[in-house]
Amino acid sequence: MEVLLALAPDEESDAEEAERLTRRLLAELRELDVDVFRPVPVGQLPAGAKGSDPVTVGAIVVALSASGGVFTVLIDTLRDWLGRQSARHRISVTIDGDTIELEHATAEERRELIDGFVRRHRAGE
Repeated sequence: MEVLLALAPDEESDAEEAERLTRRLLAELRELDVDVFRPVPVGQLPAGAKGSDPVTVGAIVVALSASGGVFTVLIDTLRDWLGRQSARHRISVTIDGDTIELEHATAEERRELIDGFVRRHRAGE
């Protein structure tokens, strides 16, 4: 399963800060049990993928193995990463044209939104 991640830093972030954020996110993702990471230039995002607006700096394609639970771990990692950031960054997660945007929200809002998204895509693991 391929998952497109698009990091959209807080609008007050400059290009250097956005680059730093992308590198930090990549470092955390590399610790997961995934097959492939590859940064994707914003201009080369797949058609229909959200996150191609000018403020999106980091786009990453993650290829997940078929082993169970990897997708859920990826989503939890993204949610935790966002929760540790002081600014209002967003990460769009796209699978087969279905996109969810993770950002600061109440814990209950995030849980409901993410649970529904994970249920829709868990069968692909």
